[in-house]
Amino acid sequence: MITALVMMNAERDRIAAIPQELLKINGVTEVYSIAGDYDLVAMVRVKEADDLARVVTESFAAVKGITRTMTLIAFKVYSNYDLEHVFQIGFSS
Repeated sequence: MITALVMMNAERDRIAAIPQELLKINGVTEVYSIAGDYDLVAMVRVKEADDLARVVTESFAAVKGITRTMTLIAFKVYSNYDLEHVFQIGFSS
């Protein structure tokens, strides 16, 4: 499994519409609106490097209003999220 973060700049009038279009792309699991040098970041999870290349160079390129991307590939994940979920199963507040 390859996990990548694709940061992107977008035309101002398209920032609100682009996330919904990106979520229709196979492999895109989340899209965040962010502050800083980029407008949006998409989490992409795919099986092969060729799949990532296709998502970024073909699918993202076809989304109107994306003006720039930068792709970061994750080597390893460090997270408390899954562990916390396991301990909460079966408990109600």
